[in-house]
Amino acid sequence: MTARTTPPFRADHVGSFLRPGYLLEAREQFFARKTISAEQLRAVEDKAITEIVKFQQDVGLQSITDGEFRRTYFHIDFLEQLGGVKTDIPVTIRKPDGSEELAPPVIRVTDKVRHVKDIQKADFEYLKSQVAAGLTPKVTIPSPTMLHFRGGRAGISREAYPELEPAFYDDVAKAYGEELQSLYDAGCRYVQMDDTNLAYLCDEKMREAARQRGDDPNELPHRYAKFINKVVALKPAGMTLAMHLCRGNFKSTHAAAGNYEPVAEALLAEMNLDAFFLEYDDERSGDFRPLRFLPKGKIVVLGLVTTKFGQLESKDGLKRRIEEAAKYAPLDQLCLSPQCGFSSTVHGNNIAVEDQRRKLALVVETAREVWG
Repeated sequence: MTARTTPPFRADHVGSFLRPGYLLEAREQFFARKTISAEQLRAVEDKAITEIVKFQQDVGLQSITDGEFRRTYFHIDFLEQLGGVKTDIPVTIRKPDGSEELAPPVIRVTDKVRHVKDIQKADFEYLKSQVAAGLTPKVTIPSPTMLHFRGGRAGISREAYPELEPAFYDDVAKAYGEELQSLYDAGCRYVQMDDTNLAYLCDEKMREAARQRGDDPNELPHRYAKFINKVVALKPAGMTLAMHLCRGNFKSTHAAAGNYEPVAEALLAEMNLDAFFLEYDDERSGDFRPLRFLPKGKIVVLGLVTTKFGQLESKDGLKRRIEEAAKYAPLDQLCLSPQCGFSSTVHGNNIAVEDQRRKLALVVETAREVWG
């Protein structure tokens, strides 16, 4: 086995980190109290990003993100900057048993979707300026499927798109392609798209909700594979494009459960992506059999370490699970990471900063011992 010199790396991560208190305070001053300017907030964000870059480098990671420190939500902040898209903030619902569940945001397409400005370029340029030579700055963006799955046909303007095929999918792909090109021109070579929708289609509750919206949950993964491939076709040569399947990650809660089997073939065999980050931190994710669909040349990053709770996994336990996964996909096509980010929204998971460090160090150490 060999270390990887191109992303994803043997020890990788999904991207978001717990926000420091002084950054949360600055955001409160800017968004709620209106007592500081956008420039003052950005200066505080810059400081926090410089620190989180150093944190990742010190732990031994090769891919480095800005922690998503300039975002409130991993998806809304990006999607609402596309022309023709409107979003509503998600809310937390308290269930009868006292537990909390996230009601996802409503995302609506109100006009033709288009790329009206460079969304991540300035943020990437600052990140790149802070990352040590030889390491790889990574940008995380939401998956384009979010513009369809949450609302289905009803969430997309019939005036703008009387028919979804092919105009809607082509316009979204073109907007994403232009964003990827702008990032490439700034020097970015590693982009990860975060996708909850394919993971939601593993969950019978969510599959039923799709049926109620008029979609066939068996057909959707294959349609989304074609949709993603339209984006991949516009990806600059030399850029790694990965996808992270997320089952929901809000204040340590989740939104979906279920084995990857219903989406595995469309995801792994049909999508022309370079890599897939799959959540495998507990029994909700099922077994590793779906990995049998992984073709040569693609990588699966096993999310075996949870970001939801502070208890540290055992290195031996992780090695056993990697061995188990290697029965279905070659070990050389596998990598290791936490299952999700530590703070997919500004609120963060219920985990301590020190636990965040220990879990990442465990990923780095385990990967080194497994792959060399």
